[in-house]
Amino acid sequence: MKVAVDTSILAYAEGVDGADHRRRAIDVIKSIPAHNIVLPAQVLGELFTVLLRKDRRPADEARLAVTWWMESYETAETSPAVLAAAFSLAVDHHVQVWDAVILSVAANAGCRMLLSEDMQDGFTWNGLTVVNPFRPVPNILLAMAQAEAH
Repeated sequence: MKVAVDTSILAYAEGVDGADHRRRAIDVIKSIPAHNIVLPAQVLGELFTVLLRKDRRPADEARLAVTWWMESYETAETSPAVLAAAFSLAVDHHVQVWDAVILSVAANAGCRMLLSEDMQDGFTWNGLTVVNPFRPVPNILLAMAQAEAH
């Protein structure tokens, strides 16, 4: 099962919000087979900004971190058709446009799930479901994705 990862999860994995968040994010990412993980290009751009502004990393270090993620996992681009679908999603479901871009890219890449702590847990669109990997009650989709690693 293909799984997209949102900015907050990658930022946590980079240690932006402390050691506990970092450990939890890395554990979630490592629990899914690497070949099933997709990173929307929008997420990588947002991660670069978070590393610069929130984590106050030098630009070359932020670039190095984002490049590592790009080289380690599949990256999905934003095409004009995906962007048009994102605009419809934003209008029809009142989703913030940049979140809609991430959702649209992930759905277009064939992802069944988007791991995000920031978007509405359980929101489903075009076969893609948003899952908060840190919620206390485990999600069945996440458990299925993790089972593929074993």
